[in-house]
Amino acid sequence: MSQPPEQIENQMDHADFLDFIVLAERMHRQFLETISLDLDRLNKRDINDVRAVMLLNIGDAEMTASDLLHRGCYLGTNVSYNLSKLTEAGYVTQTRSQHDRRVIMVRNSESGLALCAVLQELNARRLDALNQMSCSDEELLTCRQVLRKMQHFWDRAGDVTRLRTVAQSPSRARERPVNNDGALQPQPLAA
Repeated sequence: MSQPPEQIENQMDHADFLDFIVLAERMHRQFLETISLDLDRLNKRDINDVRAVMLLNIGDAEMTASDLLHRGCYLGTNVSYNLSKLTEAGYVTQTRSQHDRRVIMVRNSESGLALCAVLQELNARRLDALNQMSCSDEELLTCRQVLRKMQHFWDRAGDVTRLRTVAQSPSRARERPVNNDGALQPQPLAA
């Protein structure tokens, strides 16, 4: 049974899928380049684009370094190193958690908050420009939802592969089988 032409045109093929992934990465890199240009215009030589994005991700909050790592995308960088550089430059303060002395809490200092506010204002202008270019808030929010679903898929992809390997291994015959979506199948009730 053939599909209607409008459905065929809307199906994603392998090339479209790869293009989707590349576009997401390219958009992130272009955003970092834009932040770098902003820092140059602001004559900020003691901070780079990745560290500025870290300040944006911290915002007004206080969080652990691992929370910061999960909030952002810092590929090819060491979060601990960048946090120490932000602390040295006076943009971030670090304190030990009152509840667990092993945990370091980070927050933006006054100068970090000031730079963060300037960068947030520049990002707000970019959002307005996107809206004027026929990218509505609704479209951007839908795009974000799709990207979150993709992130969730990739977060689980390693688990699905591992679980299928475990389920198919003869030495692990007693392991619970995995459904096509990667979820463990429910165990039958004992008689």
